[in-house]
Order: sequence, then structure tokens, then C-alpha cells
Amino acid sequence: MALSLTSSVTLRSGWSMPLLGLGVYQNSGPSVLTACSTALQVGYRHIDSAQAYRNEAEVGRALNESNLKREEVFITSKVYSANHGYDRALQMIDQSLHNLCLEYMDLFLIHDPLSGKERRLATWRALIKARDDGKIRSIGVSNYGIKHLEEIKGASLELPSVNQLEIHPFCQQASIVNWCEQNGIVVQAYSPLVRGNRWDNPTLKELSDKYGKEIPQILIRWSLQRGYSPLPKSSKTDRVISNADVYDFEMGEEDMEKLAALDEGSLGAVTWNPVDAA
Repeated sequence: MALSLTSSVTLRSGWSMPLLGLGVYQNSGPSVLTACSTALQVGYRHIDSAQAYRNEAEVGRALNESNLKREEVFITSKVYSANHGYDRALQMIDQSLHNLCLEYMDLFLIHDPLSGKERRLATWRALIKARDDGKIRSIGVSNYGIKHLEEIKGASLELPSVNQLEIHPFCQQASIVNWCEQNGIVVQAYSPLVRGNRWDNPTLKELSDKYGKEIPQILIRWSLQRGYSPLPKSSKTDRVISNADVYDFEMGEEDMEKLAALDEGSLGAVTWNPVDAA
């Protein structure tokens, strides 16, 4: 599989998204600015933020100070359930643009499905409106289960470009991923490093030794080879750099199957994972 740091995927919107992105959850102030600046310096071209992370301003500043052209960097943000609803979501999209100091966002997501069907659909209509108005290039969702995706389809609305889920070998979200793949929705993987948990797993250790790579690199490479867009997060400069050093090896089919066998379903989740929300 010919993958590189510049590898990208074309979304259903027609826009291109770099596969590897920097996650910035629970990172703020000078730390997130340093992480974003380092990432852009070493070749990342995708940063994933959210209103709930309270670091959009730092992400925008890092982009502004990078001397990269705006169109060279893919910026994502999200609106969480407390701000769902048509009018409120439109207001929050404008707020994100203000925080980021951008004229448009490359991708904007509904962060979670916790607001109920009516407000979920109203929020999705708001994202469509903002996209049509040129404020967003691509629209998507996060933490959506099949039920929530079927709601959009059932309302005769266009489907998301992206569904961002907790995905790693211990929580593979197989049924949701299958639905997304059958319907042309790109899957993004948040917490691809299992938040540093389970790194003592014998299979991970075995593959780390076999390929001469650190366990986080094994996990990121697994995600890429599965066709996902992984969003590893770190506030440490050396880790931001090493997380992108995953393109000089490829895991064989047998080893990919070993990792697939680690799946524990929802029991393997290490985050809120609200894919079954009412």
C-alpha cells in the first residue's frame, strides 16, 4: 500500500482530505500552539479541533504563523450537543470561524448525537446551509451510530462526508464502519493510540519488535492500512514527530489479522463513545 504523509482521500463533497491529522483534544495554551506548529513544520497538513476543546484560536494562530497557504492545510472543528439546533448551530459555526480567524473551514462536524433526533436533524440542516453559503467545504458527523446515520438518510438529506469515531484495534466499530463504507462515508479514527492504554498487549509488543517501530506507530499504521483517517493526539513535540514516521514500513496481512483479532467491541472503548445514544 503506497502511503505517504501527503496521502489524501477525496470526500463525497469533492474536496480532498489528508489522511493523517493532528488531534488536539485536551491540549490548550502554549502547548497546543507548539504541537500544531511542530506538526505543520514536519509535514502534517490536517488539524482536528472542536469548540469543546477550547483551542480553536491557537490552531488558527499556528496556521497563520506557519507561512503556509490557507488552502494547503485542512482544518476541522465541531459543534457539540449543547449548541445543537438550527439557529444555534449557525451561530456557532460563525463563532468557530471567528476563533480560527478563517473565512472557511475545510470540515465541520456534529460532535455527538446526544441532543436527540429533532435537534440532530436541525443541526445537520444548519451545516448544509453553512456549506452552501461557503463557510464550510465539507460536512460530517462524529460518534454517529447506524441509527443516527439512517435518520439523515430517512429525512432525504445528503449523507455526511465523514464519520469520526473512536477506532483502534480494541474498539473497531465494525458494523458502523461497514455502513459508512457502503455509503461512501470516510471514517476518521480518534483516539487511535488507545489513549496510551493497552500498550502492554503482547500482540502490540510482538509487532513493535518485528517492525522496529514504537507501539503508537504500529497503531497509526494499522489505521492507515485499514483505510481510515487517524487523528493521533500529543502535546509532546517528539511524539508529534514520531507519530508521522509511519511510512517506511507496511504490515503484512497476517499481522493485520492479528490486530483485527483484538477487537472487544464497545467494551474496548476508552472514551465516551456515545454511538448508541437515543
